[in-house]
Amino acid sequence: MKEIVIISGKGGTGKTSITASFAALAKGTAVLADCDVDAADLHLILEPRIHRSTPFISGHTAVVNREKCTGCGTCNRLCRFGALGQVAGSGTWRVDPVACEGCGVCVRFCPAGAIDFRENRCGDWFVSDTRFGTMVHAKLGIAAENSGRLVTLVRTEARRFAEEQHADYVLIDGSPGIGCPVIASLTAAQLAFIVIEPTVSGLHDLRRIAGLTRQLRVPTMVCVNKWDINPSVTESIRAFTETEGMQFAGTVRYDRVFTDAQRKAKTVVECSRGPVSEDIIAVWMKVNLYLQSFDDRSCITRSA
Repeated sequence: MKEIVIISGKGGTGKTSITASFAALAKGTAVLADCDVDAADLHLILEPRIHRSTPFISGHTAVVNREKCTGCGTCNRLCRFGALGQVAGSGTWRVDPVACEGCGVCVRFCPAGAIDFRENRCGDWFVSDTRFGTMVHAKLGIAAENSGRLVTLVRTEARRFAEEQHADYVLIDGSPGIGCPVIASLTAAQLAFIVIEPTVSGLHDLRRIAGLTRQLRVPTMVCVNKWDINPSVTESIRAFTETEGMQFAGTVRYDRVFTDAQRKAKTVVECSRGPVSEDIIAVWMKVNLYLQSFDDRSCITRSA
């Protein structure tokens, strides 16, 4: 089983469209995971049929029981986040759930025991069926935190289903950037697949992501989407990948079929048999050749 994490420096590079196309090319041998839990969109293309929904519980928020509150103000004096406010005309206190960091100090030291410490429902995660196989995905609540923990949960479940189904791949649509959700998606993965646009900012983003994958020691491939809008920067990206010891997976040309496919809730390779689909197929083949080289090296090591 090979775990491939598709990431990008920013949103809008075509990462999700390429992930969906890879799912189509895997021909039912992959389990899919949308780990971009802050702004999930893989479901817009794959139209999953949800058959299991589970609440995502993480962290706590303090809540004042006004019937027990004596108005002593101990909670307000101890709170370092300014999360307490006095209820006008009653002398009691209330907690601002947005400002509360869930540290529990007010709960611990309230002399009247008037503060409850409720678990937070931060969102939901789902197991669904798609036309390309099982998909694990999630929806983080508005202003909810702990997206890194939710990513880890989605990824763990996807790997579990892949093992049960003897799948060849786990295809992960990761978050853009280099933050906590990306780190949670990448750690100990077999391959990081970076989708980059041929712009100056794209090359800057690539340098940042390359530093992260190098730090995490994850083998990395780079694909330039819309390469033909700026061939000179595409060549700069190719040169950079070689300098950094990363694999250049290839290029995908600019084509409006990406937008047409999204409107139809289809993948690019389903909507087109033209050159852009050939580009994606060539990249997918190169990914598999690179992954096969891991197996070959492993066999040599075991034989030795």
